Amino acid sequence: MNDLDTREWLLTNGLGSFASGTVGDAHTRIYHGWLVAAIAPPGQRTLLLARIDAHLYLAGHGFPLSTNYWGSGTIEPQGYKLLQSFHTDPVPTWTWGTDDWQLTRQLMMTHGVLVDESTNGAPQFRHQIYIRYRYEGQESALLNLRPLTGDRNFHHQQHADPDLQISQLVEPHRVSLQATRKHWVGTSWQLSWSKGTYYPDDVWYWNYCYPQETRRGLGDREDLHSPGYLNASLQPGESLTLEARVRLTNPKYPFAPPADHTFDQALQAEQARLSKIFAPLWSNPSSAHSTCFKKLLQASDQFIAYRASIAGPTVIAGYHWFSDWGRDTLIALPGLALATKRFDLARGVLETFSKYCQGGLIPNTFPDNGAHPAYNSIDAALWWIETLGLYLEATQDWDFLVTQYPTVRRIYKSFATGTSYNIRIDALDGLVTWEAHGFALTWMDAVVDGETATPRQGKAIEINALWYSSLCWAQQWAERLSQKVTAADESPNYENHARHFAQQAEQVRGSLQKFWNARQNYFYDLIDPGDIPNSQVRPNAVIALSLSHCGFTADHAQQALKTARDRLLTPYGLRSLDPADPQYVGRYIGDPRHRDHAYHQGTVWSWLIGPFIRSWTRFFPGEPLPWNPQPLLEHFEHDVCLGSISEIFDGNAPHTAQGAIAQAWSVAELLRHWNDVAGGLN
Repeated sequence: MNDLDTREWLLTNGLGSFASGTVGDAHTRIYHGWLVAAIAPPGQRTLLLARIDAHLYLAGHGFPLSTNYWGSGTIEPQGYKLLQSFHTDPVPTWTWGTDDWQLTRQLMMTHGVLVDESTNGAPQFRHQIYIRYRYEGQESALLNLRPLTGDRNFHHQQHADPDLQISQLVEPHRVSLQATRKHWVGTSWQLSWSKGTYYPDDVWYWNYCYPQETRRGLGDREDLHSPGYLNASLQPGESLTLEARVRLTNPKYPFAPPADHTFDQALQAEQARLSKIFAPLWSNPSSAHSTCFKKLLQASDQFIAYRASIAGPTVIAGYHWFSDWGRDTLIALPGLALATKRFDLARGVLETFSKYCQGGLIPNTFPDNGAHPAYNSIDAALWWIETLGLYLEATQDWDFLVTQYPTVRRIYKSFATGTSYNIRIDALDGLVTWEAHGFALTWMDAVVDGETATPRQGKAIEINALWYSSLCWAQQWAERLSQKVTAADESPNYENHARHFAQQAEQVRGSLQKFWNARQNYFYDLIDPGDIPNSQVRPNAVIALSLSHCGFTADHAQQALKTARDRLLTPYGLRSLDPADPQYVGRYIGDPRHRDHAYHQGTVWSWLIGPFIRSWTRFFPGEPLPWNPQPLLEHFEHDVCLGSISEIFDGNAPHTAQGAIAQAWSVAELLRHWNDVAGGLN
């Protein structure tokens, strides 16, 4: 390779832990590492093993295989120049070599299933990665491996410091490591190996540089600690396997070092797990472009995680830096769980959110360490109803409706009578409105220096479209439940509920028409608290047209979709603002403040292609979708994070990918509309 390939790869373990790096093997982000462990799943993510630097020695000649950026501006060593190939199927695999030898490395992160031991009743989890090297050549070789370690929050950097001590306990085939400071003890973890001799020497490597963080205007320098190095002699055809894992406090089995077959066994177990999950879809011969579809299914699984604080499933919004968010989870769930027939997952997530409904609001975040959930979202509760409806339609699980209907009523009553952030129903038109200075409660939620970057107080179009759809769902459900009530039941009067929901839905449907802006052939994005409409052309109208129940006329919808097609649609999704708008920002660059200002002012969001597809196929049935999926699928398979879809893209061509390298709702919406996508490729 003449150029250093900085495209990225990602492994996850179902608990929030991950491993990630680049094709060229240089770490370009503080988030890159081989074992970033979610100590309190899926939170408290901690970098433990950054990487292992490798040197191969043959007949007295040394070949450095690693590649590192340094604060001085140099790249040294330049192992990428010996890199012959890289692929991710079935796991990230690198091959270095010359005409005389080859060394292959593979990384495999095991799924972090609950371990069947417990300490004081608390479950334990498995945070673990395997690394395998295989040597091919004409003579014996010596492989020198130096682990580079840390113990820091994955958002931060580590620096050598007299107060930071790294203790290590060396045993045959294993070293146990733990960082300590005054009044602080870090995570205990271990590195073990199948063969070789370990030599402790405790050295620091200073001033690593992460160019992606430089570009993002964030901390970009770090010191990494190396506790020692491993030397292993390898004959042609021999392998060396290492395992890094967080130590279990009460292990069931005595320690055993990894063996030559350990890696293959772990890989087979992971492939069997995925095959079982996706059995109804995995080998469907009718699925066009099935290889890409299979990769999308695998990508979708990377976002599913277990949250210890709620003892249930959740969805990581994106990698590397996002956690699980209520709104994102509920928007992504139809694609991640319903389209993939993971109905138990969908039911579990919906049930969890229902339990935490408070004041008619669904949590937007579940903080770590048992802290109180944050309810800073006006739409999460409405998305919960919308997603519940899609789940019930897909499964006919009407017993679940019986248990969840009280939550539907709580949400309705809280919106009707008023709840947090002055969220309430305007008695004059039945629309949802809200006022709370300094807060951003819709999905356009960036706040910069205490001010909302995209102020949307008042009556937002997609919020009220969700409100209308929620009322329609509630009416249907009340009617269904009323059919099961007998005279002896002490159940609610479902028939009265249904009539009331129907009356209110009809009022809201009429009031929704005030969002039409005939001058622009589009919908107003917002009617502010002063009753002044906002005429900016944003994609929220497309979201409004895509919901299960739509309160807008077909004529207005068709005109609006043509406007969205002409002004907002790109190969990678919809822009968040019309390029002709004075506030439009075409590139998502600069320091955090500038990026946050640009987040919803023209930046392309790939998840919005889903609402566009749903809206277009609803109002233009039989007409071709005016969007070519090929660029987005090329991005999925070959760009940025291989096998996933970025969060956002620049509004201006060439629409460079930005933000998180793997985003749940981006993948979910493509899966949800796979038939439309595959059809667009024929």
